[in-house]
Amino acid sequence: CDIYWHGVSFHDNDIFSGQVNKFPGMTEMVRKITLSRAVRTMQDLFPLEYNFYPRSWILPEEFPLFVDEVRMMKDSDPSWKPTFIVKPDGGCQGDGIYLIKDPSDIRLTGSIQSRPAVVQEYICKPLLVDKLKFDIRLYVLLKSLEPLEIYIAKDGLSRFCTEPYQEPTLKNLHQVFMHLTNYSLNIHSGNFIHSDNVNTGSKRTFSSILCRLSSRGADVKKLWSDIISLVIKTIIALTPELKVYYQSDIPAGKPGPTCFQILGFDILLMKNLKPMLLEVNANPSMRIEHEQELSPGVFENVPSPVDEEVKVAVIRDTLRLVDPQNKKRKDTQCQASEHVPEASEELLGAGPVDRGDSDAPRTAEAGLPSLCLKQVFPKYAKQFNYLRLVDRVAALFIRFLGIKGTTKLGPTGFRTFIRNCKLSNSNFSMASVDILYIDITRRWNSMGIDHKESGMCLQAFVEAFFCLAQKKYKSLPLHEQVASLIEFCEYRLAALDEKRLVCGRGAVERRSAAAPGQTDGLHLTPAAHTPLLNRTATASKLAD
Repeated sequence: CDIYWHGVSFHDNDIFSGQVNKFPGMTEMVRKITLSRAVRTMQDLFPLEYNFYPRSWILPEEFPLFVDEVRMMKDSDPSWKPTFIVKPDGGCQGDGIYLIKDPSDIRLTGSIQSRPAVVQEYICKPLLVDKLKFDIRLYVLLKSLEPLEIYIAKDGLSRFCTEPYQEPTLKNLHQVFMHLTNYSLNIHSGNFIHSDNVNTGSKRTFSSILCRLSSRGADVKKLWSDIISLVIKTIIALTPELKVYYQSDIPAGKPGPTCFQILGFDILLMKNLKPMLLEVNANPSMRIEHEQELSPGVFENVPSPVDEEVKVAVIRDTLRLVDPQNKKRKDTQCQASEHVPEASEELLGAGPVDRGDSDAPRTAEAGLPSLCLKQVFPKYAKQFNYLRLVDRVAALFIRFLGIKGTTKLGPTGFRTFIRNCKLSNSNFSMASVDILYIDITRRWNSMGIDHKESGMCLQAFVEAFFCLAQKKYKSLPLHEQVASLIEFCEYRLAALDEKRLVCGRGAVERRSAAAPGQTDGLHLTPAAHTPLLNRTATASKLAD
């Protein structure tokens, strides 16, 4: 079979070849707590670039921090009257979500201990259409992790609340049809409007909203550029841990399937048209019908033209892009571009793509419409590659995992990392290394991070790496500290690899000299040995 289509996760069936429409670990990675942690790591490194995600706290472990930070912010700005939204970690379709005005309002019952949650600053000034709050469901295809390849659908869905919006007050906090845009909630409102017209009703196409905004003079090209940036940056935040899951289930050098996945990005537009990420869905609904009540208690599935227009195109074009036959065709359109704004022209249907669809396969598809999925990475890689620091930290983590199929680093692997990268010295002994490992690993494991394996998870390793970077490069901003330590470690490991290669080559030559009439089946030529070039100066800068 060329393509396997799983309903929930990579592990729905045992797959050993072909392509499967789920990545290992994706379901875990887009849960609200894990996503918040991944984005927070990037916010620590690049706060301005990741300001599209609301300020978040993880419950129950960060409840005291939440209380303290809110109190300090209120003390510094007495006019600040915040609202917060509490989202259960494993919740979906709006289940268990509620709004509060103060940390003391959190339902700290037994359920919050057994059902962790994320609490976020509520966005009180959303863009309204027809006086209603709405969000956007955009479909994103992650076609490949290595190399990273991302596509965004040209159209999406706009899902509306069913009561006119008012800023949160103690009186209206519990009016879910006013504040929560979840389709699964609003479908039960008496005000929900099913419409065959993509421009009206409680569910509309995103393109209809863009047309409306454009007619009012809004800069929709900039809006698309901001959305593209949000999507790429979010995927960059997720890929490091996805790679750890991937190597665990599909070890390098062993037969296994390749993966792709359609993700649902839920985005809210603020009044100033700034897009804010609400959440990412690993299994977005692809239903193209809705239930209609014919008589009390009697329901019938009725086609939804709005869903059909958007979702059929996404599924169709995903299959076109992952078609194994396409791999045999040379892709001439993967040249990197410097700037995102050009993408918005293509996504709006104003670019050269629509005059011949340069992304579309050119054989046996003449009768099909142009692709609705447009590549945004690696097309705009040059603009975003500097953000991929944690990807490189994850590569170090994976190198020292040791046992194939594991996702956690043991104490021996951590010590080997320190030794091979020459990070210990008189000021940072191996005893200090052990203490760092134990303290950070114990704390992360106490958060309930996957107790099926013992050891240090990637998030804990990233924290330890940041600590090491701050010790070694005290005067730099955090992202420069981390980048400097990455370069230092990569240089040390490359030198070690070269030394091993030279030693291996020498051993082969000695064996050949001892037995000139025999062959070991291994032929190394001078061309097989690639020396390190231009690294001496770098090493001297990075060394203590």
